[in-house]
Amino acid sequence: MRTPTATELVTSMLAGEKKSLAELISLIENDSRYLPEIMEKLRPHLGKAYCIGVTGPPGAGKSTLVDKLTKMARGNGLSVGIIAVDPSSPISGGAVLGDRIRMQQHYLDEGVFIRSMASRGSSGGLSRAVAPTVQILDAFGEDIIIVETIGVGQTELGIREVAHVVVLVLVPGYGDSIQLMKAGLLEVADIIVVNKADQGDAERLANELRTTLLPSTRGLERTIVTTQAINNIGIEELYRQIDKRRERLIK
Repeated sequence: MRTPTATELVTSMLAGEKKSLAELISLIENDSRYLPEIMEKLRPHLGKAYCIGVTGPPGAGKSTLVDKLTKMARGNGLSVGIIAVDPSSPISGGAVLGDRIRMQQHYLDEGVFIRSMASRGSSGGLSRAVAPTVQILDAFGEDIIIVETIGVGQTELGIREVAHVVVLVLVPGYGDSIQLMKAGLLEVADIIVVNKADQGDAERLANELRTTLLPSTRGLERTIVTTQAINNIGIEELYRQIDKRRERLIK
């Protein structure tokens, strides 16, 4: 059976074929020599999607928040593409965690496309393949694209370059605001989520953050939202803050 050419894959992907979409992303991950040709053909179809970056230290609840935000976007009739950047397997080089583990309830939803992507040693919590994959999902017609980083706990400037809005997820006990500022995490964030807000130090962390926040460079002040993602508390407010920024971009 003949292998489709890059041009044929782009054509069928633009026609809505998810199998071709997945194959194109695989070509990007494998640093295909056809990447410049692929991106050139996608150029006329870009600029419609809104990209949300979700970052923060491990264990903060990023995947749960992505799951809840996806559910809200789907409830508003929006299609969603998810790029979940995971640590690389030391054996295969592939992503350690899988799509079905993260997003079981969305797996059969035709309006959601999920791709786990190995970091493959890239710094900043992102794989080099993320930016072109965001563009492919944009050309495919996704309304919302969510990129979840591995949560390396260091400066993640890469996500700010890819996403229209960056959501930083923190939890009580991570450290005081001075440590956060030293880590560079606050600088990349447009919206800061204090998750697991039922824990005792959550309000103290939120107040501490309010006193140390610097003005945003994107035209809107940085916002702090407290959530209990697993209990659906605060998710509507978080979505509202994200959507406010999306509407501002569309206007």
